[in-house]
This record gives sequence, structure tokens and C-alpha cells, in this order.
Amino acid sequence: MEIVRTISWMKQAARDARRQERVIGLVPTMGALHEGHLSLVREAQKQCSPVIVSIFVNPKQFGPGEDLAKYPRTFEADRQALENAGVDYAFVPPAEEMYPAGFRTSVTVEGLSERLEGRSRPGHFRGVATVVLKLFEIVQPHFAFFGRKDAQQALILRQMASDLNLDAQMVLCPIIREADGLALSSRNAYLKGEERRAATALYRSLEATRREIGAGERDVARLLGAMRSVMEAAPGVALDYAEIVDADRFEPAVGLRKACYALIAARVGTTRLIDNALIEPEGDTIRVTV
Repeated sequence: MEIVRTISWMKQAARDARRQERVIGLVPTMGALHEGHLSLVREAQKQCSPVIVSIFVNPKQFGPGEDLAKYPRTFEADRQALENAGVDYAFVPPAEEMYPAGFRTSVTVEGLSERLEGRSRPGHFRGVATVVLKLFEIVQPHFAFFGRKDAQQALILRQMASDLNLDAQMVLCPIIREADGLALSSRNAYLKGEERRAATALYRSLEATRREIGAGERDVARLLGAMRSVMEAAPGVALDYAEIVDADRFEPAVGLRKACYALIAARVGTTRLIDNALIEPEGDTIRVTV
């Protein structure tokens, strides 16, 4: 595996791959890699060669008071994991390489970026869209792989790619979970003892929704009530939002007649976590993927 730290070097490697008519896959990450990230790598390897994994803790997607300074940085372990996985390139630029002195440009996907996560984390999606557009320009991937846990982020990035006529095709991959249902996240490393056990409330709230739908419930308000009741009963968990939204625009769902997401966000101690379930009508039945 080759470790690349400069934009010019990464662009040259990508140009060489394209001249050889190879299919480039990109897996953008902020490091602190876990099995969820590695599942994206494996999916990329099914379709692409070379596979490029970026590791960049993007300062522009952290707001005041968020965890930029303490965000886990585990480069040696990440490097070993990527080498073991057979990744071709790790793109690991320093912040001053991505945002040199005088950098002034940002990308905002209006309308979608202000809801839900955007409401709770102002400016977050502007930072995400900006860095992903830069990565797409540097790497010029044919395919880019993202996890479904960040469903709103995926929608925003797809809208950006469509609006700006980007060539990269986004691939959304399943959520990977611990045995007790907790969605894998680099921030899980912050959870200790009782907090780790309490964090399963997010998964349990989604499971409650799945059971209610399986039992025939279709009223969105009642489904939200089931989600919120699980969260309110969990000690040490502060609910940020529980919503059911349509999958196309992330507007509040008025029914379950088309694809929706059940979304949950909460703080467990000082750690903020998100999760979701995909709700898909299939004829007379509804499939819920947690």
C-alpha cells in the first residue's frame, strides 16, 4: 500500500490509473477505522482497482464546542488495517494541504443541509460537502463508497454530485452493527461502562418501530411514539430527535407509501450518536432494514 500525503501526488496516481483504463474506487474516512469502514473497502474491491482510502479529520465539519481536538486519531492501527485489507493507496493529507492559507471556498446544498443533523450541527454539512468535492476532484473516482448510517449526508452528497455534474457514482452500503445492535462508529470509543450499555437505546428504538410496522401499524405519529418511549426510558440518554422522513427529500413523512427513513439522534453522556432504519414498501408489505 502506498501512503500519499500531497494532493499533487494523489492526482498523478489517479491520472495514471485512468490512463490505464482502471476503475478507481474511493472510500472517504476520518480514520479511527472499524469494521464498518473495512466493509466499504471490501465492497469497493469488488468493483474497483485501485481502491483509495482517504484519512482526513476534516476541521470544517466540526462546529464550536464539538470534538475536533479529541476525535480519535489512530493512524498506525489504521495503516495496518488497510494494508491487511489490500488497499492500494491511503491518502492522508495534513490540514494545511487541504486548506492552505487563504482558502475561502465552501459548498452548501441549500434546503437539505439545514434539517435534522444540520439543525443540530450548523455548518456541518457545508464542511462535509466541501471536503468531499475536493476529494472527488483530487481522486477523480468512478465510484465512491459511503455507509448508510449517515443517510442525510449521503442524500446531500448525491444532490451535490447531480447539481455539479460530477462523474463519481456514489454507492451506499449497509450499516454494520455490534452484536447488541449498536451501529459501528469511531465515536463509540468514547463510551465507557454504563454509557456503552445505554447507547443500545438507539438500536432498540428502531427495533421497536420495526416491530410495530410488522404488527400492522402504519400511523407515523404512533411509530414515532414507540421510538421516543424507548429513548425516554433509557437512563443517561438525551434524545436530540426522532423522526420519520421520506427518503428523497428528508421531509416529515405523512405515511409509509414510499421509501422512508426512521432517524434517531441522541447524546449518551457527552457522546453524540446517530442511527436509522430504512422503511421500504413492497407491495402489500413493508420491509424495515435496521
